[in-house]
Amino acid sequence: MEKDKRFAVPGDFLGTSEEFTQGKGVYIEEGNLYATQIGEISISDKRVINVLPAVETPPIPEEGDVVIGRIEDIRDTVAVVSIACVKGKEKREIAASTQGVIHISNVKKGYVNELQQEFGYLDVIKAKVIDAKALRLSTEERDLGVIKAICMKCKCNLKMKGTALACERCKRVEVRKISEDYGKGVV
Repeated sequence: MEKDKRFAVPGDFLGTSEEFTQGKGVYIEEGNLYATQIGEISISDKRVINVLPAVETPPIPEEGDVVIGRIEDIRDTVAVVSIACVKGKEKREIAASTQGVIHISNVKKGYVNELQQEFGYLDVIKAKVIDAKALRLSTEERDLGVIKAICMKCKCNLKMKGTALACERCKRVEVRKISEDYGKGVV
């Protein structure tokens, strides 16, 4: 198709089912093939016609995806997370609901007495999606957890000091479920 490259918009006539086999981004109606999305028309050697998307579609968090978000609320047994992006797909905002939850049993391996000892309000976290339908998240793995935190007293950024976080302004020391990537700017 190199010599025959074209661009399509939804509803564009692409050909007939006698000429081509329906591929991705294409629908069939009464034997005619039409584009379902904006993109470049591609025809394979086996005469399969596809419309390759011109823009990336918004990602939907799926089970196993790692997401970046911010703690918006901490209740007795769950932390509510506003999800900002899916790791590896940072160029697009996520689609659908952007609120996930971390249950107290999915914070870390071992017993967690209080969620307030593991997360702070407005902490930026990295978590894995364990249930895509309910947007349940987990921070149990070593590379998951808080990646940026602010002091609960004076709102300055906290720095790593051993296994805890310390505020350089007011000298407060706080404990969190810290990711091994804390403070590195690595997502």
